[in-house]
Amino acid sequence: MLHPFDPGYVAEPFLTLCSDYPDATVYPADQFRVEWGPIFHRGRLDGSARVLVIGQDPAQHETVIRRILVGEAGRRVQGLLAKLGITESYVCINTYLYSVYGSVKAATARKPELVGYRNRWFEALFESRNIEVVFALGQAADAAWQAFRATPQGQAVQVSYAAVTHPTQPESSAAGDKTKLADATKKLLRNWNAGLQAVHPGLTHPDTPTPPVLYGDTWAVGDRVPIPERDYPAGLPAWMRENDGWATRSGPDALAKRRNITIKVTRGVVT
Repeated sequence: MLHPFDPGYVAEPFLTLCSDYPDATVYPADQFRVEWGPIFHRGRLDGSARVLVIGQDPAQHETVIRRILVGEAGRRVQGLLAKLGITESYVCINTYLYSVYGSVKAATARKPELVGYRNRWFEALFESRNIEVVFALGQAADAAWQAFRATPQGQAVQVSYAAVTHPTQPESSAAGDKTKLADATKKLLRNWNAGLQAVHPGLTHPDTPTPPVLYGDTWAVGDRVPIPERDYPAGLPAWMRENDGWATRSGPDALAKRRNITIKVTRGVVT
């Protein structure tokens, strides 16, 4: 059985981008988990991407796998892309290379070195001139896009754009309250429907031409789509690709949780 995989950063300008990246002098250690290293992208880097997704920052699953948007948020994003007829032709990058620790100060978010490096990724991705649609997930991602659009290179880019609610915002805002979760999910899906309708006319080269089927008031069957195996590094076990919750930040206090990521093989894999 063949297992397709992401070959990594094998060509310029991505080779240079992945060898010349900002460190703790740009990403302060009191605001980012720089000790776990940078995580760069997920998806196509060969110029075939038609949709660019801008996320926020990597969590613990991304830290282990070294690709972004690989957990529940990633599956929801795959469903969003599928509603546009996009199954392969996409690429994802984050606003921040490193996992946020606490919150990011406004001055840090605007650092020329931080913004400038991220803009180099945007410039590299738009070299092919094939990207037709951009989604920004959350306010930080929208700010990242607007910072790029303010540059001469960004002003030359012509795409359909939608800033949408981050895919796991309902869980974050509800804090375990089921009523709040239902309300927040309903609001998110209405927001995503508006985003789909805004960008759909601008997507002229979907993988599978399809009319956008809008979301209901809650997640339905088919709204969450598995992430293709070809998005992951070679040899990643299936249970890491197919499940969530196997990586947790563990420890009795904040420092211990920062130092530790506990990985547990999901139930049913080992009998």
